[in-house]
Amino acid sequence: MCNACIIDSVRERMLSRRQFFKGAALTAAAGFAASAVAPPALAQGAARVEDMTHELHEGFPTFFGEQQFFKDQKFNWNEHKFNLFELRVNEHTGTHMDAPLHFSENGQSIAELPVGALVTPLCVVDIRARAAENADAQVTVDDLKAWIAANGPIPDNACVAMNSGWAAHVASDKFRNVGSDQKMHFPGFHIEAAQMLLEESSAAGMAVDTLSLDYGISGDFAVHYAWLPAGRWGLENIANLDAMPAAGATLVVGAPKHRGGTGGPARVFAMV
Repeated sequence: MCNACIIDSVRERMLSRRQFFKGAALTAAAGFAASAVAPPALAQGAARVEDMTHELHEGFPTFFGEQQFFKDQKFNWNEHKFNLFELRVNEHTGTHMDAPLHFSENGQSIAELPVGALVTPLCVVDIRARAAENADAQVTVDDLKAWIAANGPIPDNACVAMNSGWAAHVASDKFRNVGSDQKMHFPGFHIEAAQMLLEESSAAGMAVDTLSLDYGISGDFAVHYAWLPAGRWGLENIANLDAMPAAGATLVVGAPKHRGGTGGPARVFAMV
């Protein structure tokens, strides 16, 4: 079938069904308002849902400094009466997940991660004060011990997140923060903290509000090589950690599911 035929078919269906959908939407909206039933997430005791995802766009900062997200509009409203973009994206762009396969020979791909591992208690370790003074700050064993002393043991299947305050720099060059040494300087996890989590917890994931689980000047990706091959996952460039309590929120990671993927942009939200 030719492209013109497809376009005409889509247009006819849209025009013929527009009134139907308009009426159905009004009916559904009225029914929802009348029922006054809370969404399931809130019905379980959460008071609010927070978006933990940065908006992805062509200029989003990347680890290698080059553009990694591209979109090409194939159809537009004025000409075709519908909009459609074709996307090209590096898996590790924007707010995204690192799957075990990213830093292992045969670890789980992103499609193989069980969904139960993607709905997790969120533990937020706050190092903002230290990171404001030192861009090379890291989450240390002492930080984890302090969190446990204040909040209790790290829950099973948790995601342990670093709040360094770096998300505030996402629209500026400071997010990559390349110094005179031509190296990036931003916070991350210390390898000893990652090892403690591996040995003393059953945490499923680790999250950072920077470009990498390892701090910027890392030359060996020690945290990546310790954490991901152990069957754990990582989130990089997470947003909005300032709105999260240290403990008590539930993180939901809407990871993509492409076969053999080493990671991918994710829509992440938290129920608090």
